[in-house]
Amino acid sequence: MSVGAWPVAEIRAAEEALMATLPEGALMLRAAHGLAVRCGRMLPRRYGARVVLLVGAGNNGGDALYAGATLARGGAAVTAVLLTPDRAPPAGLAALRGAGGRAVETGAAAARAVAAAEMVLDGVVGIGGSGELRQPAADLLAARDPEAIVVAVDVPSGVDSDTGAVAGAHVAADVTVTFGGHKPGLLLGAGAVAAGVVELVDIGLRPYLPEPRLRVLTRDDVAAAIPRPGHLDDKYTRGVVGVAAGSSRYAGAALLATAAAAQSPAGMVRYAGPAAGLVQSRLPEVIASTEAPDRVGRVQAWVVGPGIGTDHAAEAALAAVLHSAVPVLVDADAITILARRRDLLAGRAAATVITPHDREFARIAGNEPGADRLGAARTAAADLGVTVLLKGDATIVAAPDGSAYVDAGSEPWLATAGSGDVLSGMIGGLLAAGVEPALAAAAGTHLHSAAGALAAERGVPTAVDVLAAVPRAYASVLGTGD
Repeated sequence: MSVGAWPVAEIRAAEEALMATLPEGALMLRAAHGLAVRCGRMLPRRYGARVVLLVGAGNNGGDALYAGATLARGGAAVTAVLLTPDRAPPAGLAALRGAGGRAVETGAAAARAVAAAEMVLDGVVGIGGSGELRQPAADLLAARDPEAIVVAVDVPSGVDSDTGAVAGAHVAADVTVTFGGHKPGLLLGAGAVAAGVVELVDIGLRPYLPEPRLRVLTRDDVAAAIPRPGHLDDKYTRGVVGVAAGSSRYAGAALLATAAAAQSPAGMVRYAGPAAGLVQSRLPEVIASTEAPDRVGRVQAWVVGPGIGTDHAAEAALAAVLHSAVPVLVDADAITILARRRDLLAGRAAATVITPHDREFARIAGNEPGADRLGAARTAAADLGVTVLLKGDATIVAAPDGSAYVDAGSEPWLATAGSGDVLSGMIGGLLAAGVEPALAAAAGTHLHSAAGALAAERGVPTAVDVLAAVPRAYASVLGTGD
C-alpha cells in the first residue's frame, strides 16, 4: 500500500481527536516508547552508551525526555541538555531523573556531554517549528563527535514540516523517528536530505486522519499499476502510443523516447517526425513516418516534445497532438512552446501531463518553484488544468485536483542528458496502456529511478545505459527477473 503524508494541520487535528479518548499524557508516552525502542536498536552497546538529549520547550522535548528515561533504565548514560530550563517539560524531566538520567543547562558541561555522546537526540522543536535552528543548539550540534548518531524526534529542527524547506542552520539527522504519519517535509527537497532514514512509529492516528493527498508509491503499488496483457489481447488492445519527437539536430531524443515507449506495456508505437529513418533503422518494430502527428494513425496516447525544437513546425506538431482526444505527455521543447501558447490547452477533454525541470517550470508557471515545491506544483496543475511532474531530487507529480505523489528515491545518476526523454517514453507507454495520468507519471518515475539505479551498478550511466536497464527495472518491480 502506498505511503501517505499529511500536513501539520491534519496531524494536529488527528492528535487532538485521539488525545480526547486517552488518559492525559498517554499519547506522548506512546511516541516516546517507540522512539526509545528505535534508539535502543541503534546504540553501539546496551550498557553505558552515552546519550545526549537536546531538549526544547515543546512536546518534542517531552518525547525526548521520556525516551531518555527508558534508555536510562536500560543502562544508557543519559544527559539532557535543557535549552530553556524554565520551560522544560516537568513530567518528562522528572521521569528522566527518576530513571537515573541527569539534566544540565547550556554551558561547559553541556558542551562536554555533547562532544562525548555516541547518540544525540534532537528534541529542540517539533512539527510546529519554523525558521532555522537557533543558538545554542546549533553550536552544540556542531561540536558533536562526527561518529555520533543523530536522531531527530518527529522532524529535524530547522526543517519546515509541510514543505521540506530549510531557512539556514538545521539538524542533519542520520535517522528521523516520526510519529503517527509521515510529514511532507520529510520527503521533499532539503528536508528529505536532512531527515536521513525515516522510521514511522504508529501511535494510533490513522483512524483520525483523512485520506492523504500526498503519497509515495511502493514497489507493490507500481507493480499493481502496470497492465498485464490477457490471453485475448493483441497489440491494439494493449494500447498504441504515439511519439512526436526529434529533429535534424536532436535525432537522438526521438530514438530514446521512442525506444522507451517500445519497452513499455503498450503493444505498439507510432513515431511521427523528421527522425523517422533513424528510428526505423534502430527500432524495426516501430511504425515510423515523417508525416504530421495527425496523419500517422490512431493512438491511445501521445508523447510530444523531446528534441523537436521551438520553431513553427514544432509548434504545429504540438498543436496537432493537443487537438487529439487522447492523453498527451508534453516534455522538453514542447513545454517551452506551450508556455507561449497556453491557448492550446483550451477545450481539451483528455488528460495532459507536463514534465518540467525547474527552468521549464518557471517558463510555463511564471515563477520558480521556490522552497515549497509541492505547493508550486499543485498551484500550476490547478491553474493549467494539467498533471505536473516537477523533476528534482524528489520528483513531484501533482494532479489538477490537488492530489500528489512524490518519488523520494530518485537516482542522482539520472541527471544526465537524454534521461528525461527515456522517462517521457516510459510514461507515454503507461498512458497508452490505460493507466490513470497521475498514477502513470508516478509509476513511470519510480520505474525510471529503478532503471537509473540498475544502470549505475555497472558504472557511470548515460541515457543509453538507463534505456538498456528499463526491461530489468520492469522485471524487478514485477518480480519476473532472475
